[in-house]
Amino acid sequence: MAETSDDSPDVEKLYEYGERLNDAKDKFQHASDYEAILKATEEGSVKVKQLAAQLVPKFFKYFPTLSDRALNRHLELCEDDELGVRVQAIRGLPLLCKENPEHLPRIVDALGLLLLPAGETVERDAVHKALMTLLRRDIKTSLTVLFKHVGNTDEPSTEEIIYEPSTVESIREKVLCFIRDKVFPIKAELLKPQEQMERHITDLVKKVSDGDHIDRLISCLHMALPFFTRGASSNRFLNYLNKNIVPVFDKLPEERKVDLLKNLAECSPYVTPQDSRQLLPSVVQLLKKHMVRRKVEEINFTFIECLLYIFHHLAHKTPNATNSLCGYKIVTGQPSDRLGEDFSEYYKDFTERLRTIDDLTKAMVKKLNQGMTEHNKAMAAAKTDEEKDIIKRQKQNSTIGLQTCNNILALIQPLHSKSPSFIGDRKINLSWKEAAKPSVPAIAPVAGKKRAAAATNGSGTHIAKKGRGVGGLQNQLVNRALEGLYRGRGGRTSGRGRGWGGGRGRGGGFH
Repeated sequence: MAETSDDSPDVEKLYEYGERLNDAKDKFQHASDYEAILKATEEGSVKVKQLAAQLVPKFFKYFPTLSDRALNRHLELCEDDELGVRVQAIRGLPLLCKENPEHLPRIVDALGLLLLPAGETVERDAVHKALMTLLRRDIKTSLTVLFKHVGNTDEPSTEEIIYEPSTVESIREKVLCFIRDKVFPIKAELLKPQEQMERHITDLVKKVSDGDHIDRLISCLHMALPFFTRGASSNRFLNYLNKNIVPVFDKLPEERKVDLLKNLAECSPYVTPQDSRQLLPSVVQLLKKHMVRRKVEEINFTFIECLLYIFHHLAHKTPNATNSLCGYKIVTGQPSDRLGEDFSEYYKDFTERLRTIDDLTKAMVKKLNQGMTEHNKAMAAAKTDEEKDIIKRQKQNSTIGLQTCNNILALIQPLHSKSPSFIGDRKINLSWKEAAKPSVPAIAPVAGKKRAAAATNGSGTHIAKKGRGVGGLQNQLVNRALEGLYRGRGGRTSGRGRGWGGGRGRGGGFH
């Protein structure tokens, strides 16, 4: 408990200051009372500080000449040793900028920093509630400030404090979790005007521009997924990817390469034809890099699964773009067909790579099936739970590896023709995702009762009606985005970014 000096105000004295200010018509004439309240934030007891934390925001707007001092004192209360003082001060932060919006950026920034030490539930809830209040008040400014803690933006934090790298990373993870858990579930309510805010968020996510920070782009990528059904936003974001994905890809650690390709694979079905045409050259460039022309001992099959899946979905929307990239003869009747040009060397090179990968994949399938037989024998002979757990993990890895290989074979098969058909549906289940459960047949409505607006699946998630594609699809995207958003260096979720680890580079994908 804080010690009090002889001239420090007690609770009764503080109430007196507050009542006098409350009753005064010309409150600015009672600046001495407000200054006494500010003094109490430094020297008062716990109860005095709690009361001061209520009074400082209440009369803040009447004393602009004391605003900087008042804001500093109140922020210090937010870091007081006593939980009750901190919570009361945090609750009062939104009031400080209710009629003084110029202070909103600093307060949002401070609340972002306060996400880190907020361990107690009541304190954490107070920070979340204060942030949500400010997001509703000014969504654009508030998100801009929060994103300063996420990536490499042009401006530093408004709080001139230098943190250790590990602390910066922890703050970033807390902010990402807050955006994932609190902001995006109610994005329809918050992001208004919708088109303008979609563009603004896309621009914020794009401020991660070099190899050292592309890692953060991957963590942010899922936040952009809900906007991929909107042409303008996806166009801007994919233009950025098109310019940066190839140059920085080799600089990434193996795990993060897998993360990036998996995220792109998941969003590829929703990319517009215009964006597909722009991104396809970069995808083909990476595909040729990883689809070797000669048989080698090691190959990253997870990379190839992702890239082939992306290639199919992009090419399905703009098939004639593959003429000049892969030598395929696709006729759409448009000048972009470029049928008068000779791309036969591209076709020969691309199909030779496909045949090599096809052979290597079939050989891996044979090897994995043999391994499964050995795992089953080892399981029968295992005596301890530890041995059984190890074998179970090995079998699980082999199962994922087999699914990866089968997906590659299914994706390669249509590409052997000079005029191939590109897969544009989602019948191929990506190896790291659970197989989709069959849809429940619709139940005929009981006579005299209204049909339900939407069915729900077993988990309670609403299934959109047929004909409402964009809305239902976008909600599914958001759900996946929120599940996979938090993937900082120190806190990746399991099941993503690791792929199937066989051979060297374990953890970077299925080799």
